[in-house]
Amino acid sequence: MSDYVIPPPEPKEIDEQNWLALRDLMERAVLRPVPFEGREQCNNCLYYLDPDAGISYCWHPQLRVLVGEQWWCQWWEAVPDE
Repeated sequence: MSDYVIPPPEPKEIDEQNWLALRDLMERAVLRPVPFEGREQCNNCLYYLDPDAGISYCWHPQLRVLVGEQWWCQWWEAVPDE
């Protein structure tokens, strides 16, 4: 058995860079955990990658994060009728 002890986690420079980028995104985005007016929500938005999934990737250029199906943001856009 090894005597190696795992050191406690410490933030690295990349963690601070990621935080600054995400903080900027949070300040620009209006991302809510509930649908807007009960009908506009991520799983019926053009940018929600997998509408059948409870959590999916939002590929809107201003966001590009994982979101929940009932979330909403100000960039919500209806899926066009085919």
